[in-house]
Amino acid sequence: MNHCYFCSVYFYLFLLNQICFTNFKESFDSFQLPDKFNFPFYYTPDPLCILAAKELQESLINQSLWKHNFGLTEGEDGLVIGKMFGVLVVQNREGEIGYLSAFSGKLAGVNHLPNFVPPVFDILEESGFFKQGEIIISEINSKIETLENREELIDLKQRLVNEKANSIKQLEEIKQQAQVEKAARKIRREKGKIELTEAELTLLLIELGKESVQKHYAVKDCMNFWKAHLSNITAQIEHLEEEINSLKDERKQKSSALQNQIFKHYNFLNQQGETKNLTDIFQKIHDIKPPAGAGECAAPKLLQYAFSHDLKPISIAEFWWGQSPDSEIRKHGNFYPACRGKCEPILSHMLQGIEMDENPMLINPAFGKELETIYEDDYLVVINKPAEFLSVPGKNIQDSVYDRMKLKYPEAKGPLIVHRLDMSTSGLMLISKTKEVHKNLQRQFLNRIVKKQYVALLDGIIEEEEGVIELPLRVDLENRPQQLVCFEHGKRAYTKWKVLERLNGQTRIQFFPITGRTHQLRVHAAHPLGLKCAIVGDDLYGVKADRLYLHAEAIEFLHPITKDKMAVRVQAEF
Repeated sequence: MNHCYFCSVYFYLFLLNQICFTNFKESFDSFQLPDKFNFPFYYTPDPLCILAAKELQESLINQSLWKHNFGLTEGEDGLVIGKMFGVLVVQNREGEIGYLSAFSGKLAGVNHLPNFVPPVFDILEESGFFKQGEIIISEINSKIETLENREELIDLKQRLVNEKANSIKQLEEIKQQAQVEKAARKIRREKGKIELTEAELTLLLIELGKESVQKHYAVKDCMNFWKAHLSNITAQIEHLEEEINSLKDERKQKSSALQNQIFKHYNFLNQQGETKNLTDIFQKIHDIKPPAGAGECAAPKLLQYAFSHDLKPISIAEFWWGQSPDSEIRKHGNFYPACRGKCEPILSHMLQGIEMDENPMLINPAFGKELETIYEDDYLVVINKPAEFLSVPGKNIQDSVYDRMKLKYPEAKGPLIVHRLDMSTSGLMLISKTKEVHKNLQRQFLNRIVKKQYVALLDGIIEEEEGVIELPLRVDLENRPQQLVCFEHGKRAYTKWKVLERLNGQTRIQFFPITGRTHQLRVHAAHPLGLKCAIVGDDLYGVKADRLYLHAEAIEFLHPITKDKMAVRVQAEF
């Protein structure tokens, strides 16, 4: 019986591995195989990947082997968790073209499901070190909880709170009494100067001095009493917490050791058969600690399986399936690039030796474009920046508004750039020619004297006519430059908006940003708590198009020298 059981398990695993390579259901004879592997951090999905994703999505809708609440149907059980899926078009040894499928993290609470490639390392394996380590850490947590809930400790902590309140009350009372007595002594002293003889006044002043000293020491004695009393209670608490703190230190050490052990068990292959673990990749190459969840994304899983099974990668794509998270912007069915924080270091190793499309982020988007001057005098310039043109030099590209202005106005002093526009946004920018003008205009921005107006085309219909959006923003540390909505750590971001027209399933809208956060208008437009409609062409929060349809069309400010009200406008070319 045991023999039959193990045979069935191995047969199941055998089938699991065999069906990871999926043949296309639909004909792809009209498709041309790409010459190079696509750059995974910025791409337009290849037609074959789009077909593979379509077939995977159909299977997600129709399958009945497992259950997972993606938040797409009302009344489903379980926590709503949208999920990133990936497809990798591959060629096997026989020259057949097919595709692999993967999901990020876990799906339906497990790491292994039919038709999906397995994880690079399965930390959920029951007999594995991670589960054993979890048990040990769980036992420590249980001990800590028991010790923290001891009645003696709880009573002492409550007593400390009560006695601190009593000490504050008593000290306040004695200090108030000291003030009353001090005022009374002053009255007696002033009255004595009038009514008493010199000898009597001398005796009175001695008496008043003694009273003052006595009261001073009475206050000091009270303070010392409470200090000693509270210190005694605190010492008792600290004594009882010694074991708790010791257990917490032990938990920290074991958690760290377990995490490091996990990092070393995530081993990633490349086409040359070279293997590197997470520690090697992040700490030795990038000098940082691997972030949580590194190696669990779809892209590394897909490539690992391909290299392990002698499959040639042809193209890759990832899409979001389900309800968007609260903080990130993920639209159901949309394609997204691989994340940079977790995946870029890993994929840099895994894709070594594979001929890829050129990294578009190394291509100068401003090449052949000119900056149009809308207004100029001896003190400042207002220019119209084209879309896909950096405001300031980037990490890889120097050409920018700043560099162009520096070349055009070599005598100009100061930072030149008063404010920035996103690279993809077109429109008006203020340029200063002197430090003083720059400082003045910066102050106007800080005091919100400057008024800016944008026009955008949204991918959807907005029913309301106007409104406001207030969603705090912070950078996505694991996927820069994307921004997250974060009510805990985000900076205030406030936008007013007004609909101009609705046509062909799109909405033309005006934005009036009160604050100026990075990607503020893009996030406020696309986020489920905002307008729920991404700006057309938004390659970060929506769907890529020929350009981002966002334009800074008007700006108002006070001229730093003449103090005249300046109003400049340039109509969008869309």
